[in-house]
Amino acid sequence: MPYLIFVTLLWALSFNLIGVYLAGAVDSYFAVLTRVVLAGLIFLPMTRWRGVAPGFIAGVTLVGMLQFGVTYLYLSFNVLTVAEVLLFTVLTPLHVALIDDALNRRFNPWAFLAATVAVFGAGLIRYDDLSGDFLGGFLLLQLANFTFAAGQVGYKHLAAHYPSQIPLHRRFGYFFLGALLVVLPAWLILGDPERLPTTPTQWGVLLWMGVLATALGQFCWNKGATLVDAGTLAVMNNLSVPVGLVINLLVWGSETRLELLAIGGALILASLWINRAGALRKSRLTH
Repeated sequence: MPYLIFVTLLWALSFNLIGVYLAGAVDSYFAVLTRVVLAGLIFLPMTRWRGVAPGFIAGVTLVGMLQFGVTYLYLSFNVLTVAEVLLFTVLTPLHVALIDDALNRRFNPWAFLAATVAVFGAGLIRYDDLSGDFLGGFLLLQLANFTFAAGQVGYKHLAAHYPSQIPLHRRFGYFFLGALLVVLPAWLILGDPERLPTTPTQWGVLLWMGVLATALGQFCWNKGATLVDAGTLAVMNNLSVPVGLVINLLVWGSETRLELLAIGGALILASLWINRAGALRKSRLTH
């Protein structure tokens, strides 16, 4: 849980930095590619290849392709408003809960209920008017939500299935190799070389995003995923919504509806309690 809380704070601040300094000014494909390259330069030199199960290497490479590569290309930005993108990403907890249930061949109603409450709380905070033709973008964004959820749940299961004396930070570089296999062709095909960073601030934000939000953030999030149950992991995917708005309010003074922020945030925290109550009940029944 501490890992997930730390990354929630880190990503909430980072998303605000992107919105203020990069969005609309720097080509998004170049920004994502830069983040992956910087993170890879940090992790790949310490990555072990010998003595690591080939299945684990292949699995984590696939996780990187899904969780970072495909997810961060967000094709639906072209057909959705920003408000719609922010709203529809809150469905990620449901994807996490259902994918974990599918991998375990069972249905956990408590985790699903907790995820649903977290979605409702985040949706209450994020809701805005919808355009009349949002359906196509909604479906594309759910694909992105699915790949992000599949990546983190997949890593959780890989770490459990391939125990090793080699620490996880020395078995994580494959993640960024997988991401690079997706984002490099995307930049070469779709990127705009005319919209590269032009100011020290923009380069500084990209450095922050690559070293902290991507390298440290992705590792700590996935390591944290291995230490909690799927219900908690699902709920934590939406905790960044109120945290990000609070940071935006305190640092940049943006307007937000405080009553909805308070109610939605309380619902997300309550969903953690729901999941915990379900886990305790299940534990008592099995003993």
